[in-house]
Amino acid sequence: MSEIQATTSGEATQQPQGKLPILALSALGIVFGDIGTSPLYTFKTILGTAAAPSQAATVLGALSLVLWTLFIVTTVKYVSFAMRVDNDGEGGILALMALLGVKRQRRPTIVAFGLFGAALIYGDGAITPAISVLSALEGLNMVTSALQPYVVPAAVAILLALFAIQSQGTATIGRFFGPIMLLWFLVMALMGISGIVQHPSVFAALNPVYGLSYLFSNGATGFLVLGAVFLCVTGAEALYADMGHFGRGPIRLSWFAIVFPSLILNYTGQAALVIEGAPTDGNIFFRLCPGPLLIPLIVLATVATIIASQSIITGAFSMTRQAIQLGWLPRLRIKQTSSEGYGQIYVGVVNWLLMIVTVGLTIGFGKSDNLAAAYGIAVSLTMLMTSALLFIAMREIWGWSLWAAGAVAACFLVIDGAFFLANLTKVAEGGYVPLILAISVYGVMWIWHRGAAAVMDRMHEMLIPVPQFMQDIAAKGIPRVPGTAVFLTRTEQDTPPVMIWHIKHNRALHQHLFVLHVEILSVPWVASAKRIAVTEVAKDFWRADARFGFMERPHIPELLTASKSLGCTVDLDDVTYYVGHETVIGREDGKGLPGWQEEIFAVMERNAIHVSDFFSLPTDQVVEIGRQVSI
Repeated sequence: MSEIQATTSGEATQQPQGKLPILALSALGIVFGDIGTSPLYTFKTILGTAAAPSQAATVLGALSLVLWTLFIVTTVKYVSFAMRVDNDGEGGILALMALLGVKRQRRPTIVAFGLFGAALIYGDGAITPAISVLSALEGLNMVTSALQPYVVPAAVAILLALFAIQSQGTATIGRFFGPIMLLWFLVMALMGISGIVQHPSVFAALNPVYGLSYLFSNGATGFLVLGAVFLCVTGAEALYADMGHFGRGPIRLSWFAIVFPSLILNYTGQAALVIEGAPTDGNIFFRLCPGPLLIPLIVLATVATIIASQSIITGAFSMTRQAIQLGWLPRLRIKQTSSEGYGQIYVGVVNWLLMIVTVGLTIGFGKSDNLAAAYGIAVSLTMLMTSALLFIAMREIWGWSLWAAGAVAACFLVIDGAFFLANLTKVAEGGYVPLILAISVYGVMWIWHRGAAAVMDRMHEMLIPVPQFMQDIAAKGIPRVPGTAVFLTRTEQDTPPVMIWHIKHNRALHQHLFVLHVEILSVPWVASAKRIAVTEVAKDFWRADARFGFMERPHIPELLTASKSLGCTVDLDDVTYYVGHETVIGREDGKGLPGWQEEIFAVMERNAIHVSDFFSLPTDQVVEIGRQVSI
């Protein structure tokens, strides 16, 4: 649960409510699923990429790179730096983009960066469930090779079931995610310790010289290994993105007290086992487990990967809602699956598209080793963009000097750039998958935003000042009927086009008029005191400007009830809502959007949910007025 608190600027922040240990436990189940299950496939992928994987120098070098990557990228960059930059409590690349590229000043380049970074996360969201579940089930091969043909079908069945239950919500089972992931991390730590005691000198890898020596003494192979090393931090972006759900404190407590130590111990235990002589073929993670406990471990690993996949899917839903609220995606039907939290939502279109892609990747690649080639490129590019945005934040929000901000950002950019270039070499092996997904999502966002802007431009061409409109009404003898008409409009001034269309079609007008313009701001929450401003522009003619944050759900009837306290005398007990519905067509003068963009936008516009659903209007009180708009 969380509480909304106002800031001095009239915006608001969401304050997570609950005791710190409880919030930290909840964060384990939501925030750390991806990075927490990465030991299942990371170290075996690294050694599978490296030359002479059984040599001590290779193992220690690989382990050193993993440990220092976890420390620099996750602990320093995200936990220590990125989580100090928030958009009124919210984190993630979309919130950071809104803060730096919209809220403070309009900067299209930063907006483009942020949106493409968000689009890349959808690509990661499709691969994470596939590689995680496959990695867990591949432990069955350690039990008996006879089960190998059943790994992919079992993974597909689990993924289909996972996506199928999304519409029912996860509020009931979600409360068990934290305790299960706590058990998972404790088991990982104990397994790591069992490996370390066999070869304690493996802790020499804490010296970064081992990693750097391997990196620079193995030529192209050493560089390519970076692409596999990066898999250990693919979930780091989630720490930042989920900051608004739990706050900095609980996430940091979970990371430093449980997650980080468990990851260090497990990776070190895997390395010690290999140095001690364990074979590098198969899954090194499961070799840490005693034989009699292997089946229970596989079950626990599978449950942990399902939780990690659930977190990724939920994150995709939340990011979709943010993009819709900010005007970068068409209105999609969003189902609230629980009254316990605003984040408990379901977006059907996103769910089924993710399912199709995820299942397709599982069947197409067949093994987690193959999927590892496709994994990482999307997240590494997102992290690179986040580093660039952090540099701007250091300069503009923290007020750091150019040299100080540049030095810190340069370190992040060099590391992120190296990981991205190493992952870029895997494009032909499957890295093209998340890139194609990201480009497709970004294209949809770009076309929707261009089309919506073109519609607004056409709307502004037909505006009539309110005094002139009222004079025309009186001159033409338009009858006024009892009741209140509420007109929703996208225009910020003058008479809304939907009112003009209403007069044209019905040749009558209500006695009381209320024009409502709703604006979604680049902040996540707006304080209730700043929610709505009402002005009487003519007798019995009121205009209101309502403001919502991009993390809020607009509810117009509740909003109008609050307007009474602002001096509005319009009778809201007998209300008819009027909304416009535009049918988009191409312009004939050659000044509009290119034909292919107009057609794609028209398809999205036709399939967007009705504005009355988006604003929670009572369906039996809504009148829709349609017209054609050429763009």
